[in-house]
Amino acid sequence: MEKFIIVGGNPLSGSVEISGAKNAVLPILSAAILSTDISVIKNVPRLKDVYVMKELLELLGCKVEWLGSTMKVDSSKMNYVEVPDDLIRRMRASSLVMGPLLARFGRAKISYPGGCAIGCRPIDLHLKGFKKMGVEINEKFGFVEAKVHSGYLKGSDICLDFPSVGATENLMMAASLAVGETIISNAAKEPEIVDLQNFLNSMGAKIQGAGTDIIRITGVSSLHSVEHSIIADRIEAGTFMIAAALTKGNVKLENVQSEYFEAINAKLRDIGVIILEENNGIRVIGTDNVRPVDIKTIPYPGFPTDMQPQFMSLLSIATGTSIISESIFENRFMHVPELIRMGADIKVEGRAAIIKGVKHLNGANVSATDLRAGAALILAGLVAKNETIVDSIYHIDRGYENIDLKLRKLGANIERVSRN
Repeated sequence: MEKFIIVGGNPLSGSVEISGAKNAVLPILSAAILSTDISVIKNVPRLKDVYVMKELLELLGCKVEWLGSTMKVDSSKMNYVEVPDDLIRRMRASSLVMGPLLARFGRAKISYPGGCAIGCRPIDLHLKGFKKMGVEINEKFGFVEAKVHSGYLKGSDICLDFPSVGATENLMMAASLAVGETIISNAAKEPEIVDLQNFLNSMGAKIQGAGTDIIRITGVSSLHSVEHSIIADRIEAGTFMIAAALTKGNVKLENVQSEYFEAINAKLRDIGVIILEENNGIRVIGTDNVRPVDIKTIPYPGFPTDMQPQFMSLLSIATGTSIISESIFENRFMHVPELIRMGADIKVEGRAAIIKGVKHLNGANVSATDLRAGAALILAGLVAKNETIVDSIYHIDRGYENIDLKLRKLGANIERVSRN
């Protein structure tokens, strides 16, 4: 097991290149199953979740080559439709292969997915949509067995009860090879869904509307080879923006599209952070006086739940009281006790956290309870007095590529070591 040792107090400066988006590459790798040819995917981040997806594709019969940041997926000889239980438990996004498997082979078997323990994230919306497309679902002994009842998926009108990202992606992929037109209403609007649409359309799919709440898919008979580059990770970008703000630094983020995180930009500007548009990126300049601000997480284009823990670290040293309301995941305040160990003044009441800013945080031994909580603790360690030790960092490696190396390049005092 490994841990991070951080000594706070260094303002960050310089430039950092933001990696490909974790939440874009995982569904796109799943979508490669839909082709009977080779998919070439560029700007792929080396994350633990991507390694798990690679392992899953290989177990399903794909040939996967990973050279640098480019991954080639040859799915021509796929012949297996059951996702091993251990892979599903290691990564929730493994369930995203269900739609492509049903579209291509007419059947799939998975166990209920795992992932971060931040709250209930059932796949009932996925299954409800599949049923409308003619899929027979049997749930027993912790597994979901799905079979296309009539031999082929049928286009259908599907209205999601909630704009679920995973359900939108799974249904888009399934519908791309269905017979007829599928309309997904109340669809999620995230940029990663637009990236998936672009990938599928480059393969020969007929999809329009991604980025809005209505997506229309006209099924085609087959999909071909494709070459595609993954968009930059807006959550990683937001995390480095907060790192610059916390440390009163001056950091340029390379390879980002600022329109993808306008809600983050708006809150940072409210706090007093300076954000400047520059060629192929943005510059973030911290402030001596972090102003308090209230935040409520809501689906995109609102404030992302994946940035809530990191913002809490920043608001912990604001000059006043802030309130964060979490409306997406009921257990997404697990980082609060760890921040309190570092001297933060935070009180949780139901789904709201009241943060009274303190003059400074103190180093402590803390544990990353989930991916974004781990990022929040790293950020807190960057400004805490004395030494902070963050363990259980395998959570962090699920979603951040070389975060310690990138921070060290910017001047942070952070080291990855094996735990004794």
